[in-house]
Amino acid sequence: MVEQLRPDATAHRARVALFDFDGTLSTIRSGWMDVMVPMMVEILAELKTGEPEADLEKLVRDFVGRLTGKQTIYQMIELADEIAKRGGAPEDPLVYKRMYLDRLWDRIKSRVDELESGQCAPEKYMVPGSVELLDALRDRGMKLYLASGTDDAYMKNEARLLGVTPYFDGGVHGALDDYKSFSKAILIQRIIQGAEARGDEFLGFGDGYVEIENVKQVGGIAVGVASDEPDCLKVDEWKRNRLAGVGADYIVPNYLCRGDLWSRLFPS
Repeated sequence: MVEQLRPDATAHRARVALFDFDGTLSTIRSGWMDVMVPMMVEILAELKTGEPEADLEKLVRDFVGRLTGKQTIYQMIELADEIAKRGGAPEDPLVYKRMYLDRLWDRIKSRVDELESGQCAPEKYMVPGSVELLDALRDRGMKLYLASGTDDAYMKNEARLLGVTPYFDGGVHGALDDYKSFSKAILIQRIIQGAEARGDEFLGFGDGYVEIENVKQVGGIAVGVASDEPDCLKVDEWKRNRLAGVGADYIVPNYLCRGDLWSRLFPS
């Protein structure tokens, strides 16, 4: 089911499509928040400030959600700031990032192994209808970019495992150690400055606050993917409300509704 939040929103001028990766195309990392949030709550609770764990969890979920779509390091910088606010001596944010990635790897290793060995089809770990949507956009002659807050090496490998890399003639871009040198907003500005497309010629797909905001800031059309992972068959209301709040033009749970979505984005 497609929820259209702005009646006049069409992408008939779009020449470029920008996709987020995790939760937008890939579900390999589904459940990452259930790894990151408890880790951060545990670290904050060790400061013994007397705050109820429920309050710490709400605090962490709020900032993790707000920063979803940006490089992972930004969530760790926020954690370090919260530790300092409570009188603690935070580690370098990279230390927390490595701790998180180690814990996440324990959760997703079997999925990556399954794909590497060919024991499952890539579609098992993709938002339903992704390949068909990518085919349709490519057939329309649009240039496709993939950009993620996940580290570059990991997301490039996972995009390869899912078989989506060839669709992205604009490149596959992940987070860098020098996190200030790349972001989705920087990529959008590079495309505009390179005269590949104006801001209102962007069509963005994402499940995070950041990529929706970035596309809307330049005048593009944004499709919020509010999937209830890992099945991605219905809308997650928490995601939906955040994406709608930052300006998404459409909300979808997956791309099985692509016929309806397509006719709205590209009315004849």
